[in-house]
Amino acid sequence: MTITTLDQLPPGPQARVTAVQLTGAERRRMMDLGILPGAAIAVALENPLGDPTAYRVRGAVIALRREQAQHIQVEIERA
Repeated sequence: MTITTLDQLPPGPQARVTAVQLTGAERRRMMDLGILPGAAIAVALENPLGDPTAYRVRGAVIALRREQAQHIQVEIERA
């Protein structure tokens, strides 16, 4: 398995969140969206301009900007 940050996750493979390196209100928002350690996450849609990117997590599609996704560590799962 490969460990990277969410902003580097390519379309296709699913990953598991291993750490959320945010604090305060931003950390609370990620938790409210279901981005917690152990949660499955995948790229749902990429913006042609690169930012934001939509991710599928816990059955919902959420959009995150690159600067937010850089603080979420994920482990890419092998198929």
